[in-house]
Amino acid sequence: MIRNRVREIWEAGRPVLHGWLSIGNPFTAEIMAAQGYDAISIDLQHGALDYSAALPMFQSMRASGVGLGARVPWLDPGIITKVLDAGALTVICPMINSAAEAAAFAAAVRYPPRGLRSFGPTRAAFAQGADIAAKANDEVVALAMIETREALENVEAIAGTPGIDGLYIGPADLTLGLTAGRLAPGFDREEPEMIDAIRHVLRVAKARGKRAALHCGSPDYAARAVGWGFDLCTVSGDARLLAAGAAASVRRFRDLTGGGDTAADGKGGY
Repeated sequence: MIRNRVREIWEAGRPVLHGWLSIGNPFTAEIMAAQGYDAISIDLQHGALDYSAALPMFQSMRASGVGLGARVPWLDPGIITKVLDAGALTVICPMINSAAEAAAFAAAVRYPPRGLRSFGPTRAAFAQGADIAAKANDEVVALAMIETREALENVEAIAGTPGIDGLYIGPADLTLGLTAGRLAPGFDREEPEMIDAIRHVLRVAKARGKRAALHCGSPDYAARAVGWGFDLCTVSGDARLLAAGAAASVRRFRDLTGGGDTAADGKGGY
């Protein structure tokens, strides 16, 4: 069986540069996979795609050698099993709020006796090679998302759950949960209270011998997070990068030609 690129990089003592796919298209996935990321995950929670789109996206990225993963829509063993069988080796699960939910997630990603994953690696048997039943449990990475006040209150128990490999901070939802809407959701938080919360999750993960991951909006913030000790940083994603690149190109043209503002003034970005 092939190695999980994420685990290989961690074993080498380096942080993982992680990409994000929200557009359900194999060609855009192939383009992103060719840009030098260590690993890329397909977002089945908020991305504009479903499993039928994710499968060919995994196929299109295989040649790049990038580590493949997915954020599943919710804590559901059915879709967790399907993304693993499709070729994911890293699974990110949103809204893990308790040790019980963390344990259910950990069980869903591994075969017995360490979990409850059902055996049937339809595509993985071809894409990942032989001995999946014997080796997959040690290669799969399970990242539990910490993104609510309840999760932050239970973070030590979540981090201490056997089978959870790391904690993945979703700063947008965490901001909503901790500030009751006082602060707008978003990445790259600068508020002292949010930085304290982010670094608290990091400390807890390290104390429990687990990895820590953070979703970032810019390479500058991701590099800062690596300096704090994060093991994996997501740096933006396909939809945001496309919007930012197109907006910058349009602005540059308008500046050079004196064309002024038009209806396409970048407000369509997000």
